[in-house]
Amino acid sequence: MKESAFTATLDLVRAVRAMRWDDAPEDAREVARHCVLDFLGVSVAGSREPLTEILVNEIVKPEGSSEAGIIGRTQRASRLSAALVNGAAAHALDFDDTHTTIMGHPSAPVIPAVLALAESAGSSGRELLEAIVAGIELECRLGALIGPDHYAIGFHSTGTLGTFGAAAACAHMLHLDEDGWLRALGLAGTQAAGLKSGFGTMAKPLHAGRAASNGLFSALAARAGYTSNMEIIETAQGFAATHAGAKPSREILDRFNGRFLIRDTLFKYHASCYLTHAPIDAARRIRAEHRVDPDSIEDVEVRVHPALFGVCNIQEPKTGLEGKFSLRATTAMALLGEDTGRLETFTDASVTAPRVVSLRDRVRVVGAEKIPSTRATVVVKSNGQIFQAESDSGQPASNLAAQRENLTRKFIGLTAPILGQREADALASAALNADALARASKLIELTHAQ
Repeated sequence: MKESAFTATLDLVRAVRAMRWDDAPEDAREVARHCVLDFLGVSVAGSREPLTEILVNEIVKPEGSSEAGIIGRTQRASRLSAALVNGAAAHALDFDDTHTTIMGHPSAPVIPAVLALAESAGSSGRELLEAIVAGIELECRLGALIGPDHYAIGFHSTGTLGTFGAAAACAHMLHLDEDGWLRALGLAGTQAAGLKSGFGTMAKPLHAGRAASNGLFSALAARAGYTSNMEIIETAQGFAATHAGAKPSREILDRFNGRFLIRDTLFKYHASCYLTHAPIDAARRIRAEHRVDPDSIEDVEVRVHPALFGVCNIQEPKTGLEGKFSLRATTAMALLGEDTGRLETFTDASVTAPRVVSLRDRVRVVGAEKIPSTRATVVVKSNGQIFQAESDSGQPASNLAAQRENLTRKFIGLTAPILGQREADALASAALNADALARASKLIELTHAQ
């Protein structure tokens, strides 16, 4: 294979292909367990969403396959369809983890792909976790390599970069050689898709599901000898050129030598777009510290980076799903004392409730070019007084024990109403000790309510 001065695809493969569970620091391994726990929690809850029902009825039932299990449901499917459905379910509530390096959701495309593969491959929980680490590491490094313009011009990184991440994770689980990895990424790159214009609709979670399924297909086809462009990222008219106008640089990848970017995964505690979290937290702080009466609020200003305008600035949401992508609505809910960590807060009725709409219409969103996209300032004017608070949702947890506790609480809240308390506890324990499981498929089995 002819190498140019910088073969980005090859360098990415060589950066992650040799990653092993034993070589990862304990904090990275602990966050990987957190990713599995959180993924299963949001997927069980998402398994009851209408979009999941549609996929099961229109794709899973007609195919009649029994290759792989579906989270939270008794039906079985082909591996590719299981990855599709589980990936879409994981992202259905927009409550899954995120990462600033890819400006998207790292686990929703990667974990469903390797879970679907693990059953037929007979993989252990340790092998599952190792593949997850490799997949998330590759998609994060790729995100850094192509830069923020990819997201800014309208691509949903969860669907695009996630396809590469899923392919890498599955290539790792299948123990493909270097050429196999390159062919898998070549196939992933030519299928990578997902547009931000689909936000606020069922198309957004479909991006995660399709990325998982296409990534799995890419690795399976590569194992069988299917060919592709093995320089798909850097080649003329390749992924970097067409999806970002970027010229990949080795210096960018070199910055991550010896690091495990999975450690920087961010987890959601509000059931809405992650870019609404900083304004929500700032508004909650104002409410808690100053006891502001919502009825007395005259004006609310939310200062965020203008990049958020094309992501989560739906002015007058009519549905719960649209409400998750409305800075005005989520800030109003926070000031009203609504629990934005509860799924029930984001229903059609709650988002359009008169008290929410009334305060929402007093919220103004303004651009602030010099602040990061994860930071926000909220200014409330009430009874002639001005109250101001700032928040930044872009900082990974420093206390992983506290994160484990918080995520477990979130997990139980999502799963116990569906599975039952005992079953939810058993699934949480299995997820947080996944590296001890003889069969990774046990995680799917435990999502089925007794």
